[in-house]
Amino acid sequence: MRRALALVLLAPLCLSAGAEERRSGFADMARETQAMQQDDTANPGMLWVLEGEALWNRPAGPAGQSCAGCHGDAAAAMRGVAARYPAWDEAGAAPIDLAGRIAQCRETRQRAPPLARESEDLLALTTYVGHQSRGLPISPPSDPRLAAARERGQALYAERRGQLDLSCAQCHDDQAGRRLAGSTIPQAHPTGYPLYRLEWQTIGSLQRRLRGCMTGVRAEPFSYGSPEYVAIELFLASRAAGLEVETPAVRP
Repeated sequence: MRRALALVLLAPLCLSAGAEERRSGFADMARETQAMQQDDTANPGMLWVLEGEALWNRPAGPAGQSCAGCHGDAAAAMRGVAARYPAWDEAGAAPIDLAGRIAQCRETRQRAPPLARESEDLLALTTYVGHQSRGLPISPPSDPRLAAARERGQALYAERRGQLDLSCAQCHDDQAGRRLAGSTIPQAHPTGYPLYRLEWQTIGSLQRRLRGCMTGVRAEPFSYGSPEYVAIELFLASRAAGLEVETPAVRP
């Protein structure tokens, strides 16, 4: 019955044929929004890049150590890094996403106060590091230790959930390219995170977007930084392999 209700709700809003080839959500945006993303002087996400650069060079923690003090120039040291996350974390013996790695490094190396998920400082640092990989292909690591989590992410992506009894795959695979409430349904390739959403009027992480989708189908979202979200990120990165990093992207 719940599935029937979901189809009734969805069907009137799906107006055009689905996409056939892999494509970034950028391709489905209005020309004005595309132009905003492509112009660094108009892209609001660049404000977080600038703030992230300041934080990268700012000493933190009792030793007064900055990110630059260890890693040097981010343009060289961080080039390609974001394209390879999530990755395996030796210390935690589990996958970790880029925001988690930055927060971990700050706490363990700089001995600085922790940065909360979705905080302005963590978003700024993650955006700045991600920006150094802009234009490079997403290149998920082939580490076999990630396989189990990636498979779990695939299962979570296909799992029906919430009162609407919908899965990620039903929208972003089966209905991609059609329109839902006036917007084109994207293929859910994480090419530009953290990204600036006009709806949010701020920048946000992929996990914020995932939580929003789960709330939209009336499901209980996972906690930020949860193994479930990292697993889904792993799977989404594998689906998007080869597509270019756009950080910071702009979306409606």
